[in-house]
Amino acid sequence: MFGLILILFSGFAVNGQTPPKTESGVDLANIARVNQGNSYITLPADIGNLEPLWFEANSSPNFFIRQFKNARLMGVLTPQIIIRMYQERSFPVRTPSYIPQIAAYYLLSSGQQRGSTTIYGKIAHHSNGQDGDFFQENGDVNLLSGDFATNFVEWGIIKTNQVTSLNAQGFYKASLAVHPGSWSSKELEGRYSPVRLNTAITMYKLPRLSDGPDMKARISLKGEASWMFGQVHEWSGFDQERINLKLTFYYHPKFLEDIGLFVQLYHGMDYYNIYFDHQLDVVRFGLMTEKLRF
Repeated sequence: MFGLILILFSGFAVNGQTPPKTESGVDLANIARVNQGNSYITLPADIGNLEPLWFEANSSPNFFIRQFKNARLMGVLTPQIIIRMYQERSFPVRTPSYIPQIAAYYLLSSGQQRGSTTIYGKIAHHSNGQDGDFFQENGDVNLLSGDFATNFVEWGIIKTNQVTSLNAQGFYKASLAVHPGSWSSKELEGRYSPVRLNTAITMYKLPRLSDGPDMKARISLKGEASWMFGQVHEWSGFDQERINLKLTFYYHPKFLEDIGLFVQLYHGMDYYNIYFDHQLDVVRFGLMTEKLRF
């Protein structure tokens, strides 16, 4: 794994070239921010079949590694952590998801009319920091202290384009994530999808000149879908449980400086480490740090 990390970053010793600026001002840092995701905290008002929570919080800061602002090649370190506080006695926070990751982005092309094309690669780890037996004596998954760990690589392409008719900036992503069996807990074999095809479409309403010099996007809509391949329980090749869907609407009111409001619809596998066997259908509300400048 460390060899792959060295290969991934070997290109940073080479000087990058300054790409032409796109009409909407979308640079490589903004492309990476959209793809890496945002920090958020939910309100205790979920609708659906998720266990009652006081909140779910995602801390996902991005640390950029680049020679200069307009470099074509850039690395991103993201020490992501997701926690859930349950509405139970003593308000427990159980088995947080630790998802540290390292990614490299390369801007292939950029132009005022055609937008831009970026490719990226990522190496990530996902675990819950526990060391107990995966199964309880009765055969159920040990959700409280069972050991969950997987490592994966992901490759993808991101297209950006300005949608003039909507005065919006679009981001379109397709990627493939692979979880090698030797990089994961042995108990996940046959239960956890080893290969996933991910797609996403994001639209940001572009700011107006009257919004002032800050020029922050105040409205965005993001749709995500992933299909899980490989043996998972007794699912057939086209079982509907193989698909995960997420739709997020974000609004940044002017009276809030660094955070905005979001509502999210999610259907699919629970992404919270060892809880992956649960199927969720939830609507969530909360605060998000999606602050994109154009």
